[in-house]
Amino acid sequence: MLIAQISDTHVKAPGERLFGTMNTYGMLHAALERIDAHDPRPDLVIVTGDLTADGLPEEYAALRALLEPLPMPWLLIPGNHDDRANLRAAFPEQPWSASGEFLHYVFDAAGLRLIALDTVVPGAPGGRLCAARLDWLAARLAEAPDRPTAIMMHHPPFLTGIAHMDGMGLENPADLAGILVEHAQVVRILCGHIHRPIQTMLSGVPVSVAPSTCFQVELRLHARPGITLTREPPAYQLHMWGPQNGLVSHTAYVEDYGVWERPPAP
Repeated sequence: MLIAQISDTHVKAPGERLFGTMNTYGMLHAALERIDAHDPRPDLVIVTGDLTADGLPEEYAALRALLEPLPMPWLLIPGNHDDRANLRAAFPEQPWSASGEFLHYVFDAAGLRLIALDTVVPGAPGGRLCAARLDWLAARLAEAPDRPTAIMMHHPPFLTGIAHMDGMGLENPADLAGILVEHAQVVRILCGHIHRPIQTMLSGVPVSVAPSTCFQVELRLHARPGITLTREPPAYQLHMWGPQNGLVSHTAYVEDYGVWERPPAP
């Protein structure tokens, strides 16, 4: 099974521009065209939060217009730029949990169980896993201890070293780490939020952060305040799942850079 992960799409309505200049609608359209053209074509697309710029109904309508032509299923989770009520109303067919305020759920793919975990704190850029969400996650993991499982969530559960983004990270990663220790079936945590590809481990579980389909955040590993948005290329990730190798991940770029016909001279 092949899973395409896109993240931090920040979609605005057609004709509108993020920061007055960036056509995030067109950029996501280009990314989805690239994903659809892969050989083999991905079996599933997951979108790990910050789906829209401002959580407006017209932005979710624009997102739906882009996703609906895809021939494979797609799964969404909210990020800090999203509005839960508007997201639920725009995508009622998503497998949202029927109870509670949080937009999380379980999706059984071919040989891999996906748990979508809502980390949003309304009105805040950072994330949190409150007691109710931690209990929900622990209960879902206890349901299928022998099923390989990946968790998808917006806020990464670790410090990246990019100080500005860490200041709006997940408040309590240690609580998640404590749950993972008890559940060896978790093979990966898939995140967004940082607008960079990043990898680490949490309680022995690999954690990966997908880049954005629009802008990236400059790699500045120091404590000085602020961030810079870069013109690094829009990108996404492909996760290949199989029983022999587990989850193998690749970062793919939307632009076409061409290929060498033969290796360049040293």
